[in-house]
Amino acid sequence: MRSIPSLLYGGYAWLVLLVVAVPLAIAFLVTPGVLRRRRLARWGARSVLRLIASPVRLGGQKLEAVESAVVVANHSSYLDGIVLTAALPPRFTFLIKHEMRTVPLAGFILRRLGSQFVDRENARQRQRTARRLVTAASNGGALAVFPEGTFDAPPGLKRFQMGAFSAAWRAGKAVVPVVIEGARAKLPSGALLPRPGPIAVEVCAPLAAADFDSARALMQASRNAILERLAEPDLELDADAAREPQTAAGYIAP
Repeated sequence: MRSIPSLLYGGYAWLVLLVVAVPLAIAFLVTPGVLRRRRLARWGARSVLRLIASPVRLGGQKLEAVESAVVVANHSSYLDGIVLTAALPPRFTFLIKHEMRTVPLAGFILRRLGSQFVDRENARQRQRTARRLVTAASNGGALAVFPEGTFDAPPGLKRFQMGAFSAAWRAGKAVVPVVIEGARAKLPSGALLPRPGPIAVEVCAPLAAADFDSARALMQASRNAILERLAEPDLELDADAAREPQTAAGYIAP
């Protein structure tokens, strides 16, 4: 059972989010230009996190180095988008799962910020999104992606999807792995109320696409960089191990 202070904090956190998000949504209606709206969103995200006593602690590489790169980050909470919005320069376009497009208020804000939506269950739509990503990367666009695609309650880094890495490799763009710590503990999957706790973002060294002979190699290097700094298990490794024949007392399972 949650304590009274924790319940009060959780309610306060949602109240802060609404108090900041609703005026921002109204401002997005009349503010011209995606870049201006993204600057407003960055201010709003930072304000929310400061007001709930969880300002983002930035570490690692200077953010100026990732201005036109493809940023990939671990995904563990609905707070991750707010955290990256607060941490990254406003040039970044976010790739978001299609389901978020119809979420009240959040979907409107994401659309007004120029986010790209992808339907993971629709192969044709994934291909169209991949082409848009390649075009955006080739034209100097800065992209922010959660390559796991989704998150679950169990801690750990899930298998990465290839789309962002293929776009970066084909366009010759650097990939910058980013590690988000604290978001899962603050608002885990299935929880209704945020919890007190710090949030940290570490920006890893950029990985130049030209240094890798394939998009898959670029993806694996990015994933390894995140795993080295993330205090969570490798769920892809665990899944692969579960698919292998199990040996016990000299018996190999069929």
